[in-house]
Amino acid sequence: MAKIGVVLSGCGFLDGSEIHESVFTLLHIAELGHEAVCMAPNIDQTQVINYLTKEEMKEKRNVLTEAARITRGKIKDIKTVRADDLDALIFPGGFGAAKNLSTFAAKGAGCEVNPDVSALAKAIHAQGKPIGVICISPAVLAKIFEGSHLQLTIGNEASVAKQIELLGQQHVVCDVTDVCLDSKHKIVSTPAYMYDKPIHQVAAGVAKLVKSVAEFIEKSKQTMPVKP
Repeated sequence: MAKIGVVLSGCGFLDGSEIHESVFTLLHIAELGHEAVCMAPNIDQTQVINYLTKEEMKEKRNVLTEAARITRGKIKDIKTVRADDLDALIFPGGFGAAKNLSTFAAKGAGCEVNPDVSALAKAIHAQGKPIGVICISPAVLAKIFEGSHLQLTIGNEASVAKQIELLGQQHVVCDVTDVCLDSKHKIVSTPAYMYDKPIHQVAAGVAKLVKSVAEFIEKSKQTMPVKP
């Protein structure tokens, strides 16, 4: 059983994690017989949105507390999570990735990434472990590994793709039900709700991403040297 970290950014696609993408990720991890280790930064959200009116609300909410709604309370402060304890990392999408995990929504390629998020992603990558990114979250990874020539997809959204390319990455156009595989860097991405597509198509893409991440984990274990 592999332990796959799932980095959440709140609860709800306008100001946190996209709930469908998050739940599909957790479901498919469990279906493959692996364990999800959910986490989020213990910080205030950048915005709180009224989902009926789509207007900003004048209140504060905590990213970790809100993300706990999705995980039924089983979640960790990302600051306490170590790469040594995980086999992979997956980032569901939602505007929280671009507002809470980073400032990409406001600053594009000139954004900053939460230091705890960045540190964990870099540590996972340095250990040769795979990372999956869904919807808008490839933009976060693009900033963390700026100038690394990663292959990433956010579907066919030209304006976001341009910002990813400005960060020194290669954007690949991809269908909602498919994934972009960067085998060299062990990174998998899928567009999900970057497209306005039916829920079952989004689910198919996320399922393929989780399966691809799990396959990277298995291949890595098969090539590990046997300890004497």
